[in-house]
Amino acid sequence: MEITIVGGSHGTGAHLASLAQEAGHEVTVLSRSGGAPAGVRAVAGDATDPAVVAGAVTGADAVVVTVGGARGVKHQRAAVTGTVIKAMQDAGVRRLVVQSSLGAGNSSSQLPGPLGLITRVALAAPLADHNEQESLVTGSGLDWTILRPTGLTNREPAGTWRALEVGNPDKLRGSVPRKDLAACMLKILEDDSAVGKAFGVSG
Repeated sequence: MEITIVGGSHGTGAHLASLAQEAGHEVTVLSRSGGAPAGVRAVAGDATDPAVVAGAVTGADAVVVTVGGARGVKHQRAAVTGTVIKAMQDAGVRRLVVQSSLGAGNSSSQLPGPLGLITRVALAAPLADHNEQESLVTGSGLDWTILRPTGLTNREPAGTWRALEVGNPDKLRGSVPRKDLAACMLKILEDDSAVGKAFGVSG
């Protein structure tokens, strides 16, 4: 599979790039810095620039968006994701996986007790960005999956995770190592039953 990761110079995206390459996939990473794990094709550029994004996603079998916010820029995640979606539609690329956040969309019910209210208040600005991002994804007509991790950590991976849809009676935990989230992403990319679904993810 040819996979393009938008925002893969560090964090979860970089872990995904390494895992995908080790699994035999061809990987391209688009980031502003142009950084990428060793052996991965790196593209430097602004992920809101249609020409840059088109060059990175054309020919891919799947695209993963793992971008964070940008200081001083409102709704950076939504802006990047909208540009990616348009480029995918133009290039005929169907499979899209997007990293959002637990608390976005209808997922606050997956947060235990009063944490849902606290999260909505404390993280109002980034969650507004994620809500717009998710709206673009679900309305894209693409084969999308949204992943909403709980708190992310740099702990050593456990090799396991929980990926639950809203309404599942099981409970999510407090955090998930970034490398475990990346492993979850790679599995989701290969799972046709995950298309059109959003999952909360924890350790």
